[in-house]
Amino acid sequence: MCKKPRINFSSLFGLLLLLLSSWAIAHELHEYNYRDILNSLAAIPKTRLSWGIWLTAFGYLVMIGYDILGFNYINRSLSWNKIAFTNFISSTFSNTIGFALLTGSAIRYRFYANWGMSAVAIAQIIAFANFTFWLGMFAIAGLTFITNPLTIPTQLHLPFTTVRPIGIIFLLLITIYLLGSILIKQPLIIHQQEFRFPPLPISLAQIAISSLDWILAAAVLYVLLPSNTSLSYLDLLAIYLLAMFAGVVSNIPGGLGVFETVVLLFLSSKISAVAVLGSLLAYRGVYYFLPLLLAAGLLGIYEMNFRTDLGKHINKL
Repeated sequence: MCKKPRINFSSLFGLLLLLLSSWAIAHELHEYNYRDILNSLAAIPKTRLSWGIWLTAFGYLVMIGYDILGFNYINRSLSWNKIAFTNFISSTFSNTIGFALLTGSAIRYRFYANWGMSAVAIAQIIAFANFTFWLGMFAIAGLTFITNPLTIPTQLHLPFTTVRPIGIIFLLLITIYLLGSILIKQPLIIHQQEFRFPPLPISLAQIAISSLDWILAAAVLYVLLPSNTSLSYLDLLAIYLLAMFAGVVSNIPGGLGVFETVVLLFLSSKISAVAVLGSLLAYRGVYYFLPLLLAAGLLGIYEMNFRTDLGKHINKL
């Protein structure tokens, strides 16, 4: 008996957002040609590109803290170089390809299992790292949206006129999480899965590390924007966080299209749209594709060494 094909509504929704975003970008840039965009990209000073690369490197270094805290949370240990290697590979692939629970999780399982970690421990680390990612988003976006409430463009069709209500919701979630760390000592059972709040020092470290990660990521884009603009870093940070939130929720790899659409909607009144897109292309190259090339190279070297060692082990048997 043939089974009816199942419709993946999450994928369809992501595809729809990608199509809408592509249309919005094309509409915004219809009066320019690709040479204008390439010229804007080439006009970015090398010193700013260098700053972008260094900030990216620092950002990926900070991300290692996600897994280090995860091992601390489950009371397990592994050498820092193995944790750093695994985190970098998984972070670059999940950031660029998207679907972090599939890409980053599969890579973490592949490496940590080879190094003797149990499936349960790996699952706990994966859940902890993904949860930490959102804690930083909620914390830094909550503070930024309240202190610097951007006016939301009507094109986004949101029920709010500013981002302040979103910031309040985010900070309430952070407050609930911290209160849980202080007050709830017994594990919670959610959908037959056990969840235990970390001790308060770990919870605070989660928020601090993830917030720094988001701050550095936004700084990469900021240094790549044209310097002859009055846009402040805090303004850009609020725009970046809103655009990234939309991109991550969309499930489109790297938020491609959705992220650019939101940034263009906010910045096109202050900076020419073609210059913004040139900076966004540079940002994707520096923050996503350069680390991905490095991670792919490291992964290839590891796999070749792993197969060589495995072959030697089999020959000895």
